Amino acid sequence: METVCVEVVVEASEEADDDGGDEESLRDERGGGGGPIRKKTEHLRSLEGANERLHLVKANLLEEGSFDAAIDGCECVFHTASPFHHDITDPQAELLDPAVKGTVNVLNSCSKTSTVKRVVVTSSAAAVVYSERPRNSDVIIDETWFSNADFAQQNKVWYILSKTLAEEAAWKFAKDHAIDLVTINPAMVIGPLLQPTLNTSNAAVLKLINGSSTFPNLTFGWVDVKDVCEAHILAYENPSASGRYCLVERVLHYSELAKLIKELYPSIQVADKPADDKPAAPSYQVSKEKAKGLGINYTPFEESIKATIESLKEKGFVNL
Repeated sequence: METVCVEVVVEASEEADDDGGDEESLRDERGGGGGPIRKKTEHLRSLEGANERLHLVKANLLEEGSFDAAIDGCECVFHTASPFHHDITDPQAELLDPAVKGTVNVLNSCSKTSTVKRVVVTSSAAAVVYSERPRNSDVIIDETWFSNADFAQQNKVWYILSKTLAEEAAWKFAKDHAIDLVTINPAMVIGPLLQPTLNTSNAAVLKLINGSSTFPNLTFGWVDVKDVCEAHILAYENPSASGRYCLVERVLHYSELAKLIKELYPSIQVADKPADDKPAAPSYQVSKEKAKGLGINYTPFEESIKATIESLKEKGFVNL
């Protein structure tokens, strides 16, 4: 998602002023060679207009003050970085600290300059829907819902906990330091890949079509990556934007997702049975009212899932 946001901003922005800053640590990677930073950022440098309008600055989410130079002079800051993966051995170091401390460190850098007018933080539906409150087809979840951190910790769902605590910390810091903050709370984000690596949300789709016979007994909201990026832009450009924005085009159980993929690609093998014998995880609704008020016109989910699978094929993650 971060890469697509960069693409959108680079396309829309004017030529950036070159003030040097902390970009010096990256400049050696530009000329020849195949240094690790250059390899990790090549997909960003190859974006149209990147040479004139994109500056990459080395920073560390866990290092206080690391973003000071990059943020100084900015009018808006999008904080999109937070780890999202399931195979972890140390939740505190791998998920919680980067999410919570990283968010606070970015906001702290924002508080040091008078130029920043608004900060848009990428939170998650994970910070909205996870609590003891019942979820079923009659329930409509909206921006007034908040996940319960204690409940998440008890159940050891570490990503949910990380996003819940990070958003709590963001709102507290913004209140204490008079920062104009907006959060974007997307569900599972899918769509074409710009980066060479596989992200967790698209990996969930890949697992349904790469030979597995089972799907998780889970129900999630889903949304297109381009809609999420547009929401960030609109949250900055619209002066009346405020609070949280849930972004969910559709809520589907994995069985419904597998069925839809099979309808779109009749010839491919798709996972066709749940991974357990428990009752199907219930569906629920998520209000689209506030997101539409921001100006979001959702990409139909059928288009999103097809674009995702075509991208997975193009990038060589699956051979169909």
